[in-house]
Amino acid sequence: MKTVKKIIPNALLMLFCLLYLLPFYMILTNSFKNRAEMYEDMMALPKNFSLQYYESALSKMNFVTSIINSLVITLISIAILVILCSMTAWVVARVKNKMSVFIFGILVATMLIPFQTIMMPLMIEMSWLGETLGIQITDSIPGLIFMYIGFGAGMGVFLYNGFISSIPISLEEAATIDGCNTWKTFWKIVFPMLKPTTMTVIILDVIWIWNDYLLPSLTLKSKANRTIPISAAKFFGQYTISWNEAMAALVITIIPVAIFYLCCQKYIIKGVAAGAVKG
Repeated sequence: MKTVKKIIPNALLMLFCLLYLLPFYMILTNSFKNRAEMYEDMMALPKNFSLQYYESALSKMNFVTSIINSLVITLISIAILVILCSMTAWVVARVKNKMSVFIFGILVATMLIPFQTIMMPLMIEMSWLGETLGIQITDSIPGLIFMYIGFGAGMGVFLYNGFISSIPISLEEAATIDGCNTWKTFWKIVFPMLKPTTMTVIILDVIWIWNDYLLPSLTLKSKANRTIPISAAKFFGQYTISWNEAMAALVITIIPVAIFYLCCQKYIIKGVAAGAVKG
């Protein structure tokens, strides 16, 4: 009886895993098929594996430019987010007054607002701000990075704040007694201890920014500024869809972030448990 009770949950878990992985299987296998094979049986393995659709997709996506844009946007956004969010969370956690509580509450509240409700006012505001300051914010990679920093700040501060609150303040007091100023205390004592949370913030933001389509599609209009998701979406036209190339483009889009996630996944549970749960 005990064996049956163990088998049933495991079997259900395996079933759910297979259902979850089914779309990925379909994308991968159909990226090697011609149109006739796809319409014949989308679930079957390809009869002849061919990389011609990958070659075509790479060419039409303007892959080199797109991946460079995605890398620049992702890396710069995450670097700034890690620096600003960690410092902000440290100040908020250590300075206990109404202003710090208010700032923390505002940042956390931004996590609850759906992007779809503010995307049009955001574009109007960014266009107005660009015209007023004489700086191009829309259709600009720096402008997109600026927006990502704003949208990612809430989650970053929330995760860092939970972990910092669990660090004994006596460590910082000892560093001050030894002659460290505020800057050195943070970067030499506090920040190295934030590695689990830092890795969690990096992983979550990489997955979010790299795969994001909606914000870049609203912001970036010129072909030279396209990111990987925008380039991949061009295969899905209003009247026709090049399914072979579209599937190949989706695989190409997924591969970099999947490799990154597999290499860093061990930090996710550790970082979230040490940060958000303690908070």
